[in-house]
Amino acid sequence: MAEFTGERVVPNQVDSDLWNEHWSRYLFASRLARQKRVLDIACGTGYGTAELAHSAAQVIGVDVATEAVAYAATQYARFNTRFVQATGTALPFPDASFDLITAFEVIEHLTDWQKLLAEVRRLLRPSGQFIVSTPNKLYYAETREKAGPNPFHTHEFTFEEFNQALQDVFPSVSMFLQNHSDAMVFQPVGGQQVAETRLDTGRPKPEEAHFFMAVCALGRQMGAPTFIFLPTTANVLREREVHIARLESEVAAKTQWLEKLKTEHAVLVDQFRAQTRELEQKNEWAARLNQELANSAARVAELQDELAREQQAGRELATAYESKVAELEADVQVKAQWAIDTEARLSAELKAKCDELAACVKLLEDAESTLEERTRWALKLDKEREELTGQLSSVQASRWYRLGRSIGLGPQVQVS
Repeated sequence: MAEFTGERVVPNQVDSDLWNEHWSRYLFASRLARQKRVLDIACGTGYGTAELAHSAAQVIGVDVATEAVAYAATQYARFNTRFVQATGTALPFPDASFDLITAFEVIEHLTDWQKLLAEVRRLLRPSGQFIVSTPNKLYYAETREKAGPNPFHTHEFTFEEFNQALQDVFPSVSMFLQNHSDAMVFQPVGGQQVAETRLDTGRPKPEEAHFFMAVCALGRQMGAPTFIFLPTTANVLREREVHIARLESEVAAKTQWLEKLKTEHAVLVDQFRAQTRELEQKNEWAARLNQELANSAARVAELQDELAREQQAGRELATAYESKVAELEADVQVKAQWAIDTEARLSAELKAKCDELAACVKLLEDAESTLEERTRWALKLDKEREELTGQLSSVQASRWYRLGRSIGLGPQVQVS
């Protein structure tokens, strides 16, 4: 949780008013730090912790920012000073560890500021004191009216709110107002620097104060004297003159800047007018384009109507086609069944014819075998006939046969 981001004071890097505003709080607290164990919450760069260490027995500075703790440890290392990185709502110390605790300009940065007060009460010894400061919400809002709220502040207090918040936690609360005040200073040149102070009496006005500061304790506190810090280099008139000179220089620079802006403004006006003319031309072109788009949209609507009609006709045609296809499919199924039946019938007839043909072939083979056998028998008989004819011819040609026939003996043989 960021406790001082964006508002951390670095010595010699801020103007004197801002420095004195922060520095004076530690001078106020150092009067109560003598020989005590002190905790400085949101110590920042550590300059205030170092101031408390001049009179305290031991001081621990705490800040959530790593770079701040490192800077403080480097710049303000002392035998009785230590710096720790921690958040003010969760401090790593045992109960009743400190006699004095300071928390300047940090409570307004915390969303859960109640935890800070609870932690302080836990760490404070029974006789200890807690010094806390915060800006006046009413005055702060007025001075930042144009700039807007401080982006680093999460909760700002009025006097009554701040006083009540502290009294809810601490039995004893002494409220102070911190203001920048004009003073007339009579300072001797040389000699001892002993000051006598006279403060005009008057009722303090919390609603007009710059900052609120409170000294809180767990027990009764004795006295609440006014504390005045007057820087030795303070010369309000001189500072105002220097400030006025600085402002005049800034005004001159801003005047030059304004003249430059006027010139740039004229150029920008010319550019604006040129751009206006160009924009008007583009608007005319856009109007024509819009008309063309409107015409195109109308034509698209007509085409969409035509497409819808064609789609309807297509659906009707598709329905007719589907009906015809269904009819054809039914006819095909009938014819396919007829073809199947015909194929079965023809297959049966073909099988019967094949069986009959096989029988015929068998008969033909048998007949052919018989024919071949009879042919061979006929050829054998013919051969035997020729042999017998030859033999008969030989017999007839023999003289014995002729002799027998001449005498009427022997068979009468006829050869055909």
